[in-house]
Amino acid sequence: MTLKSGKKLILSALLCTVAGGALAQEPMLGAGGRPIDANWSRSPVYAEHGIAATAHPLASQIAVDILKKGGSAADAAIAVNAALGLMEPTGCGLGGDLFAIVWDPKTEKLYGLNASGRAPMGRSLEETKAKSAAIMGEGKGIPPFGHLPVSVPGAASGWFALHEKFGKLPMRTILEPAIGYAENGFPVSPVIAEYLRMNLARFDEYETLIDEFDNARAIWFADGPPQAGEIFKNPDLAETYKLLAKKGRKAFYEGEIAETIDAYMKRIGGDLRYEDFAAHEAEWVEPGCVDYKGYDVCELPPNGQGFAALQMLNILKNVDLTQWPRASAEVFHYMVEAKRLAFEDLAKFYADPEFAAIPLDWLLSDDYGRERFALIDPEKAMTDPAPGTPPATIDGEGDTTYFTVADKDGMMVSLIQSNYRGMGSGLSPDGLGFMLQDRGELFSLDPDHPNAYAPGKRPFHTIIPAFVMKDGEPYMSFGLMGGGMQPQGHVQVLVNMIDHGMNLQEAGDAARFHHSGGRASAGPDGDPLGQLDLEPGVPAETVSTLKAMGHKVNMVDNGLVFGGYQAIARDPETGVYSGATEMRKDGTVAGY
Repeated sequence: MTLKSGKKLILSALLCTVAGGALAQEPMLGAGGRPIDANWSRSPVYAEHGIAATAHPLASQIAVDILKKGGSAADAAIAVNAALGLMEPTGCGLGGDLFAIVWDPKTEKLYGLNASGRAPMGRSLEETKAKSAAIMGEGKGIPPFGHLPVSVPGAASGWFALHEKFGKLPMRTILEPAIGYAENGFPVSPVIAEYLRMNLARFDEYETLIDEFDNARAIWFADGPPQAGEIFKNPDLAETYKLLAKKGRKAFYEGEIAETIDAYMKRIGGDLRYEDFAAHEAEWVEPGCVDYKGYDVCELPPNGQGFAALQMLNILKNVDLTQWPRASAEVFHYMVEAKRLAFEDLAKFYADPEFAAIPLDWLLSDDYGRERFALIDPEKAMTDPAPGTPPATIDGEGDTTYFTVADKDGMMVSLIQSNYRGMGSGLSPDGLGFMLQDRGELFSLDPDHPNAYAPGKRPFHTIIPAFVMKDGEPYMSFGLMGGGMQPQGHVQVLVNMIDHGMNLQEAGDAARFHHSGGRASAGPDGDPLGQLDLEPGVPAETVSTLKAMGHKVNMVDNGLVFGGYQAIARDPETGVYSGATEMRKDGTVAGY
């Protein structure tokens, strides 16, 4: 089944909701034929002892199995990520980076984890510019594939940092389900089958950029892309997981895996070395939070883009969005304009804080929100909110996995992991069963830009987990995948819930917008308006009004553009969890 046909089945299911034992009346439809009414949505999943919302049904089951064995939410999150590295290689894997936010009920504290890797220490900016220009042409940036965009994979360091701080079960028990599926196989799900097809087509198109592709082709595409329902195995990945289970973090960063990647990079002419792995450490960081109408929304600081969502919320709290229906042009207009303003500052400042001075306190201040809100014209789109903004590659791809897990003790984990563009660089080191990320493509080659490439520097990141607190208690762990869609997706979900009273599942199912381009992407010479993609289900009147206001509207009937959402909420009185998952993807919620 194709992605398109699978989506049509999802939409048909929404149109056939059963109410009181009989088919309910058909809802009002938007411009693209999707239901407008938020009540046309499946129910959230409720569970008392533990719950997981992931992008794959089998991964959600694995999480519950680990929780039932006495594992913590952190243990279950590691098990999920290992399984998804096998089952969803188009969105994550050991070759990529990881970020997480954890609520620990013992210390009653929120912890942030930045497990992103750094650029090779042995290659300078000048060398990177010269090598990139030889491949892409002068001024075209770092290639999207091959060895130049590869940075140190941080995911494994994130697993072991989580395990050391919050784990209960031994790593061999945690990795056992993924090892079993890698050895014995699992049936490929429909959306991921389509992603695999798209990735192979992209690799074939850009194969001249990829230094070595035989390894990747043998693992995933020996007989073409796997089809939905086909049994897929990855015995090399099983052996890698066994090595991690037996020897721990050192196997990846100071042992056999680091040595294998070093030798592979030398063979293909790449720059990543054993020393880069040995120097890598995951970092515990302090989440930043802002109050939005009584809810404390928390994100991780740069080098990720999470604070952009907080900037948007600080702008939006200066207007009462409840005075209009959620799907109205007014609500969409204010959210889009807030996004445009926040992303201008993202483009100016966001980078590795070890290499750049970022005015974080100001960006998260109420004064910032009021100043930026004053620039919004309620009647029309801003023509040029920030002339002279430097360009930043922030739109990215939707090829990420986000999931969240909660356990019987109240621990909640919000975790996101990605190889960046699709499956990554196209490079799969000999015998390891995973692909190296291409996150380094997001570096700027402008030496004056805060995100300029530098040896040992972490690139700007699009992937962001989120968390919401209410009255000092954990309220919701959530995220939304999809490059530059992520901060604006976070905000849309929160506005749906806080301003418009939607439940956890409705908030994710409601039709979304995705704004791309503008000064933040194109720089001083680009179109400052950018493009506003709207999902079918947005009312026709809203679409026409937004066009009249000056927005460059494009209707897009493709759920991939609008990201993928997962969430868990906790009832502060009963402790009961509710979970929601993305209807546009393959995922599910499981609990017990």
